[in-house]
Amino acid sequence: GLVEFARGLVERGWEIVSTGGTARALAAAGVPVVQVSQVTGAPEMMDGRVKTLHPFVHGGILARRGHQGDREALARHGITPIDMVVVNLYPFRETAAKPSTTFEALIEDIDIGGPSMIRAAAKNFTDVLVVTDPGDYPGVLGALDGPGGPPLAFRFGLARAAFAHTASYDTAIAAELDAVAVEGAECVRLAERALLPPRLVVATAKHRSLRYGENPH
Repeated sequence: GLVEFARGLVERGWEIVSTGGTARALAAAGVPVVQVSQVTGAPEMMDGRVKTLHPFVHGGILARRGHQGDREALARHGITPIDMVVVNLYPFRETAAKPSTTFEALIEDIDIGGPSMIRAAAKNFTDVLVVTDPGDYPGVLGALDGPGGPPLAFRFGLARAAFAHTASYDTAIAAELDAVAVEGAECVRLAERALLPPRLVVATAKHRSLRYGENPH
């Protein structure tokens, strides 16, 4: 749903800034897009490890619109505010689920810039919409069309979901790294997993509420 969502934003007057692969997909679909390197003035580097970690990105996200000092900082440094952050994190769980994935490949699928932008936007939810679930794309477009734009409750709901999303992501990383052994000068993923790991980190979603009198087990 990325192309349809981006197209809907452009139709509503938004400007899209994106990183490499996503920018190419949008451009191929005819959606106007600005490469993030044009915003930061720095190329994506280190095989994509560094692309959004820049004051022109995080300053634009974290600036409080009602804070005079923040507005002055934006103007002084030539930073354009960013009003929405849309991120799909690197597929760490899918990569970890493949037994053939090496430790080195596993490490490369730990997203750094994505969670940083999500957390920044969620912290500044009163001014910035943060979208981490493609299922929310239609609702976001609908909220933008509402009188006065997205209400506070809608913004806060997206922020709570965003923090839960990054918490679950970090939980998956922590659990997977507990199944890695250091052998000499290298780290190796273990084929045999302990029934009970040394540290159990659990991230679950509520399925339903029990009825009165139901066995809690």
